[in-house]
Amino acid sequence: MIQQIRGEHQLTKLSDFLRISEAAEYLGVASNTLRNWENAGKIVAHRHPVNGYRLFKQKELDALLKQVHEPHSEQKKATKKPW
Repeated sequence: MIQQIRGEHQLTKLSDFLRISEAAEYLGVASNTLRNWENAGKIVAHRHPVNGYRLFKQKELDALLKQVHEPHSEQKKATKKPW
């Protein structure tokens, strides 16, 4: 798969991507949730060059999971009572 990043073309292996069902299972959500997130601009779905299926980079999914977990731990610290 070829992606354009900052005006340069970069070759990416398809093995770096998960299909929508695999990505949904990886995140613990439904496939329709991923479709909704893509439509809302919350997550980027890449398209398979031959069949047009949605593909998700595992590194991007990991970054999403990290974002979800970090605010939760920050919120716990902020609500912790000093006494």
